[in-house]
Amino acid sequence: MRRSLALSLLLCAAVATNLFAVGEARITGKILDSVTKAPLTDATILVVSAAGSGKNFKQEYKSDKEGGYAIFLLDGTIKYVFTVSAPGHAPYEETMKLKLAPEPNVRDFELSPGTSTPSGEALKAAADPAVVAYNEGAALANGGKDAEAIAKLEEAVKMKPDLAAGWSALARLYLRAKDYAKAIDAANKTLAIDSEDMDMNAVLYESYKATGDQAKAAEFKAKLPADSHSLFNDAARLINAGKDGEAEPLLKQAIAVDPKFGQAYYELGMVYVRTGKNDQAKATLQKYLEVEPNGKDAATAKEMMKYLK
Repeated sequence: MRRSLALSLLLCAAVATNLFAVGEARITGKILDSVTKAPLTDATILVVSAAGSGKNFKQEYKSDKEGGYAIFLLDGTIKYVFTVSAPGHAPYEETMKLKLAPEPNVRDFELSPGTSTPSGEALKAAADPAVVAYNEGAALANGGKDAEAIAKLEEAVKMKPDLAAGWSALARLYLRAKDYAKAIDAANKTLAIDSEDMDMNAVLYESYKATGDQAKAAEFKAKLPADSHSLFNDAARLINAGKDGEAEPLLKQAIAVDPKFGQAYYELGMVYVRTGKNDQAKATLQKYLEVEPNGKDAATAKEMMKYLK
C-alpha cells in the first residue's frame, strides 16, 4: 500500500504541474535560405491569430545567430497565421494548427531569395491599445515574467472588458500564481464571452479544488474530457483507502482512455489478485508485461503470475 500511495502522490503532482500546459503549444526550428541552406540570422516570424478563431493575438519573433527560433503560445487550441520574412528574401505565409504541449512541433522554414514584401491582414499593425497591451502581456508570459504579464493583461481587459483572450490568459496566470479567487473570476468572465474556451473548465476545477469547494470542483471536473491519469489518481486514492471494488471501474476507464497505460493494467491486476479473481488477474498482468515488458513492476508481475491458477 505504501508504494501505491507514493505513486498516487507522484501522479497528482504531475497533473498539477502540467495543468497550465493544457492548451499551450510550442514550436521550434530554423529559418534557412532555400538555395544555400545557410541560416538566416535576421529573420522575423510574425504570428497572428487566424480569422474566425475568436482571438486577437499578434506577436513578432526573431531568429537567433544560428537561424533558430522558439515560439511559445499560451493558447494552442486555435489556428495561427505564420508569416516568415527576412531581408532580401520573399516572405512565406502559412496557417497552422499546432499540436498541444507536451507534444513537440518542429518546423524549418526555407525562404527563396527575392524582393517581395509581406502584405495583407497578417501584417497590419494592431491599432487597438488593448490588443497592444495583450500582445505585450503575452510576450512577457512567454518569457516567464508572470507578474509583469499579469499587470499588462489587466491593463488590456480594463481597456477592453470583452477581450476573451485577455481574461483567458489571466485565468491561467492567476492559477499558476495560486490566486484562486482571481482565477475563478477571470475564467468565468472568459466563458461569459467565449463559451467555447473549454480550458477554463480545468482552471475552475483546480481553483475550486484548491479552495476546498468540493461541490463546485466536481461540477467542473465533470465537464473535463476523460483523462487517464486523473482516473488513475482517483483509483489510487481508493486503493490506498482499501476500496478495491470502487477502484476497479476507474482503472478500467483509465485503460479505455489509454490502452497503453501500463501502470493501470498492473494496479488492476493487483486488485484482481486481492479480490480473488485469478483468471482476470493473470490476463491483466500479462497485458501489463506486454505494454511495459521492462516496467518497474515487471518482476513483481512475473512472480505473481507464477502463483495464479
